[in-house]
Amino acid sequence: MTPLTPHRARQVFLLLTLTRWFPVGLVVTVTTLLPIERGLSVPQALTALSVAGFVVFALELPTSGLADSLGRRPMLVAAAVLQVAAAALFLTAQSFWAFALAAAVTGIFRALDSGPLEAWFVDTVHATEPGADVDRPLAAQSTVLGVSIAAGALVSGGLVWWHPLGAWSALVLPYAIYGVLSIVHLVAVVVLVREAPRTTAHLAGAGTADAAADAGVAGPGATPALPPSPSSDERKVTARVLDSARQAPGVVRDGLRLARDNRVLRWLLIVEVFWSVGMVVFETFQPIRLSELLGGTQAGAAVSGPAAAAGWAVFAGGAALTGLATPRLGVARTAIIARVLNGLGTVWMGLALGPVGLIAAYLVTYGLHGACGPAYQALLHREAESRNRTTVLSMASMLGFAAYSLAAPALGWTAGLLSTQAAMVVGGVFSTLGALCFLPALRQERMLSGRTRRTSGTLAG
Repeated sequence: MTPLTPHRARQVFLLLTLTRWFPVGLVVTVTTLLPIERGLSVPQALTALSVAGFVVFALELPTSGLADSLGRRPMLVAAAVLQVAAAALFLTAQSFWAFALAAAVTGIFRALDSGPLEAWFVDTVHATEPGADVDRPLAAQSTVLGVSIAAGALVSGGLVWWHPLGAWSALVLPYAIYGVLSIVHLVAVVVLVREAPRTTAHLAGAGTADAAADAGVAGPGATPALPPSPSSDERKVTARVLDSARQAPGVVRDGLRLARDNRVLRWLLIVEVFWSVGMVVFETFQPIRLSELLGGTQAGAAVSGPAAAAGWAVFAGGAALTGLATPRLGVARTAIIARVLNGLGTVWMGLALGPVGLIAAYLVTYGLHGACGPAYQALLHREAESRNRTTVLSMASMLGFAAYSLAAPALGWTAGLLSTQAAMVVGGVFSTLGALCFLPALRQERMLSGRTRRTSGTLAG
């Protein structure tokens, strides 16, 4: 199969980013508030939702190894199917365990979804432009992601405020539309993602004549090959799937060895722990704190929707600025500055005393969240290769989800014992320390930059 051109791959990458993340914008604030409205306490709601992260932690590496050996497209299709199922479960959940089940299915689809689209795009570009840097396309993707979620959140807030279906809670309609648009994303993945097979597997015991026939080449005096029967094609597909499944553990082991032996990558992965704790504050606690200040979940959701829309808009702006900053400051230095400022913004959110101050702090924090993403992803891609790219991305996601899932109930119980504000400040201070984990990448970048300058000077001389 002829690979897509880099330009066409970029178009597909950005379009699928839109169809994947616009629906998320519809429920970005509702997800936390819906279980609280249905009777769960804040600690219970955060504990139920944290199940998703633990499931992702358990499945990230097995699914990423399968994606690296079998292919990205099957993982993306399976993830899109489960996203539809997760939407239906959240929509109908009424108890702690029902929300935990919905979160578990969400975790499975997020594990399947984590990394394959980005890895597919990078590999497609490298098929015709080997070794091409992708920091600018990734910045563009983050911009589209931010705009998509911003638009979804704005629509969500409008739907909650409008509340056209009196028989339903105002928080239900955004989730119903989320489910419908998840089906649209599934169709888009099936139609648009093109990928050559990762392996060329044949049935066990097939001889050279069979292999030649499969390739459309007949041996001397041989009868012209007939087209393979559907059952033969099915057996070959099954054989390839089984072969890829056997390869997956080896791909995972290679990824773990890479993290063990590559100091820069190891510290980049640890960044996720600190970053995710901050995300608990500026994503999960923001609508909770806003609801406290405004006096109810529906009032909080109505204001959180537009606030989240503005937040994702500035997220997109921060991602776009990264594309301008990295050529001037360097990728690692840009990531460090954004990480520090994002953590300090999270602390500011915890210290805010009114809704206006909280939203202002949230906007600044989210813009810096967007600025850090493309630089961080570009640093990860420097340490990865095609054979383990999805695995590397999934190791980062795995640690992030695990940290988020541990921090969410911990900060939830802290809020129950002390206050929401105290929990937010603790999370923000911890998040800021993650900037230290970028130092090995910064040293390596300086070393490589020095080598490049010396080489350029030698050639010029």
